[in-house]
Amino acid sequence: MARERNVAGLTCSQVLEHLSAYVDGELEPELVARIERHLAGCHWCERFGHDFNRLLQNFRNHEKTAPKLDPKVTERLLERLASEA
Repeated sequence: MARERNVAGLTCSQVLEHLSAYVDGELEPELVARIERHLAGCHWCERFGHDFNRLLQNFRNHEKTAPKLDPKVTERLLERLASEA
């Protein structure tokens, strides 16, 4: 990671720790504001956060449109996974 910075009272590691909940809108407004101030003042975290958000949104969109497996195939896969465990 780039050199750890402390911006808006949060380090880069702290922002990274909360990034998923931030993207999902699950944080308290005060923490959201601090994260946004950090992102505005830290180029590395802003760029990483943007890329993370885009990747997450693409994954979620693909998940909604992905073709469903035949139930028999799903059953065989689950049986195989159980036998490997």
